[in-house]
Amino acid sequence: MLECEKKISEISKKIEELKKFSEEKNIDLSLEINEFEKKLKELKESEYKNLTPMDKLMLSRMIERPTALDYIERIFDGFIEFHGDRYFGDDACIIGGIGKLNGMPCTIIGQQKGRNTKENIKRNFGMPNPEGYRKALRLMKQAEKFKRPVICFIDTPGAFPGKGAEERGQGEAIAKNLMEMAMLKTPIISIVIGEGGSGGALALSVGDEIWMLEHAVYSVLSPEGFASILWKDSSRVAEAADVMKITAQDLKSYNIIDKIIEEPLGGAHKDVDLMADRIKEELLKVNFHELMEDIECTLDKRYNKYRTIGKYLE
Repeated sequence: MLECEKKISEISKKIEELKKFSEEKNIDLSLEINEFEKKLKELKESEYKNLTPMDKLMLSRMIERPTALDYIERIFDGFIEFHGDRYFGDDACIIGGIGKLNGMPCTIIGQQKGRNTKENIKRNFGMPNPEGYRKALRLMKQAEKFKRPVICFIDTPGAFPGKGAEERGQGEAIAKNLMEMAMLKTPIISIVIGEGGSGGALALSVGDEIWMLEHAVYSVLSPEGFASILWKDSSRVAEAADVMKITAQDLKSYNIIDKIIEEPLGGAHKDVDLMADRIKEELLKVNFHELMEDIECTLDKRYNKYRTIGKYLE
């Protein structure tokens, strides 16, 4: 991938040089520029259509990759953020509130990574504490009461493993979310937009449907952790990423997820507006009113979905 990126960079630089030279000398070089642009497009298509699991893992972790807030502000109107779990405090890593999807009120919950070092410190590098999961559950129960669908954006390397988080009941908070989401009487759509790691991601993933962006990953733990535990060798991370079947394409083939949303060429960060439009388009296809009208049927389907996945993995 690095070698191809080098070639892409060289061609892009050449195109810019030709454009600049053409303007300065008032010479028509459109044929030459078009030829280089065609070659650049072909190279990009070849590169990004054949990414390895490790390539996708690296792409999902890029600091430039759009965050939950990037999508929320583009997809929903009038988003109002709520804070606090009513037990301990507010976790900036998990954001949640109410917004409108083409006029329909929705509860939106997302795991938020930072866009720079300062933000990452504030957001705890995308690793939620138990109060974050309890805030999420509070908002889900509120959505159930007022008959609003729940839409979750998942992007975390995993729940925060610190001493304080464990003392405040990290495992219990995640487990309670799993139990409550399984029985929540309102539709739930969970979308993995970047890195979906471990129980930290699963705590927002018990939905009626699970979607993934084309280059997102979703796994029981990080490939680094897998390699360290299984082989006692963290340098085998690329091999672990391949063995674990962490990509959207692998998970769709196993019926673990329900839908893959295509990303712009080069990744979601290349065109955030287009990526947001594609997510919104898929959300608008969901008949939330029908799902809410026959909520018992919706719950039965949700239950059977995870029973089927469980049997498949046994």
